[in-house]
Amino acid sequence: MPEPDELIVDIAALVESGQSNQMSLTVVTAGAVITGRLAPEAMWRQRVAEVLTDSADLGELSAVFDTPAKDGPPTRLHFHVARILQGTVGIPETGGMYRVAIEDVSAWTVGGFSYSDH
Repeated sequence: MPEPDELIVDIAALVESGQSNQMSLTVVTAGAVITGRLAPEAMWRQRVAEVLTDSADLGELSAVFDTPAKDGPPTRLHFHVARILQGTVGIPETGGMYRVAIEDVSAWTVGGFSYSDH
């Protein structure tokens, strides 16, 4: 496996230290283009746990996300309000929660993409 891009590791570390979810990033991973805002892992885990807790069918799975993140340099990007870009649409329309291995990112750019009918 190739080593992850040092710059994207640094960006992920800054997001983790700042407890912010305002950093927009677009990545290419395994042929998919994902665009959205990065979130610290703890914030991402909390939000996923909340969504699962509110589900009648999946509530018991929320405990998996209550475990704290491991110490050390970040190995994953945690996207909040993110979309997989396909053609002229973003899936899901309202944005989702994605976790991407940094080592699997083949290309990236700072900022998000959005669609317009104009």
